[in-house]
Amino acid sequence: MSESAHNLRCTECGSSIAPETVSSNFRCPLCNGLYEVVYAWSESSTPGTPVGNLPNASALRWLWQERRTSTMPIDQSGVWRFRDLFPILKNAENAVTLREGNTPLYELPRCAKVAGIDWLLAKHQGMNPTGSFKDTGMTAALSVAAERGFEWVACASTGNTSAAMAAYAARAGLRSIVFIPEGKIAWGKLSQSMDYGALTIQLKTDFDGCVDILGELVKRFPIYLLNSVNPYRLEGQKTPAFEIVEQLDWQVPEHIIVPGGNLANSAALGKGFMEMHQLGLIPHRPKISVIQAEGANPLYRWFIDSNRIMRPVTADTRATAIRIGNPASWRKAATIIDTLGGWCEQVSEQEIALAKAQIGAEGVGCEPASAVTLAGLKKLVALGKVTREERAVLILTGHTLKDSQYTIDYHRNELLNPSEVAEETPLQQTQHAALRKPPVVLEANPDVVLRALEAHMKLSHSVQPA
Repeated sequence: MSESAHNLRCTECGSSIAPETVSSNFRCPLCNGLYEVVYAWSESSTPGTPVGNLPNASALRWLWQERRTSTMPIDQSGVWRFRDLFPILKNAENAVTLREGNTPLYELPRCAKVAGIDWLLAKHQGMNPTGSFKDTGMTAALSVAAERGFEWVACASTGNTSAAMAAYAARAGLRSIVFIPEGKIAWGKLSQSMDYGALTIQLKTDFDGCVDILGELVKRFPIYLLNSVNPYRLEGQKTPAFEIVEQLDWQVPEHIIVPGGNLANSAALGKGFMEMHQLGLIPHRPKISVIQAEGANPLYRWFIDSNRIMRPVTADTRATAIRIGNPASWRKAATIIDTLGGWCEQVSEQEIALAKAQIGAEGVGCEPASAVTLAGLKKLVALGKVTREERAVLILTGHTLKDSQYTIDYHRNELLNPSEVAEETPLQQTQHAALRKPPVVLEANPDVVLRALEAHMKLSHSVQPA
């Protein structure tokens, strides 16, 4: 190890470098692999090699709880409160924070019933400052950029990353550039990056094409890359794993269900759980399963391929946050699935829409990409990969207002096309009918309103949403 508190290790070839020497595109020069952050106490990649002195688990739990009562911004952050387990800054006072993290863990009893299990929770990362889980990673990576003196930061984005990067860049006084693909973009997300002052460039390509262009630009200009290939993003994104077990009084759920887009989030959460186990903070590790949309399913195809070959796809799904056909962090996510004994599934547009409405019916709103978790959980239960008595946690990655048009179209029965509707089962059609709540237009007459309310009350007694 170097004198730094951490090094970067390639997840492909295992070569290790000092953080100051990493290339601008965060790729290993030997094999083009991605890096992960490792510490003196990290689990060794070489069997039989001792690790460094481990932090004291009991002391860490006490310290993190004490920080909750602090008035310091860095302690009020649900990310930087756990900074002892990701010492990536030379000076912690350089952290750029918007008080991210500290997101709620909701019980979903009705969703548990439709999924076929006894107990279901949702970790709602959409309750972060810019409305998505990206804030937890962006506070970490952008803090590194600011500490190292960068003036410009950039990302390619389908929406959430751009909002988070622009907000934290504005907070730090840095300039930001957002590259977005032409086509299906949730403009509610993009409006955030505009509001936070980012230079927004729309390219006539898809998300993966934007990533390629940005990768070339950072080699030519002093621009700090903030896509999820940046390993410091994952250090922040692992902290919800700490929050989950802390919120459960240090009990470990059996299964974590994560949406699969660029696949860094599942890798980050897996890293968090594995590090906690390494340090003795938890007695065992949960399984982590990844759910993808059928129209953007390269990891699922890899998972069912006997040769385990990753083949990019042309992504097409209304769940825009995971509309990615060539995920950069696929190998990291694949390793987590295999190491922790998880699974990978795909779900249709109809299944996503139904799951989103079922989550919403519990008073918990999420963006479409988040809803793949419930849709996928149903399949995992049917396959016997999650048993009825197991405790499962859905990771909801974005707020419902991130893509309000999707929700409006659903309740107006304008979301799915005729061929998709024709493929629905009778049960799904019944469930949709019970869940849709379009606005009712009436004359401004109290008698008319009263008759409509009476009819609605009678109907609601006879039909309950599933």
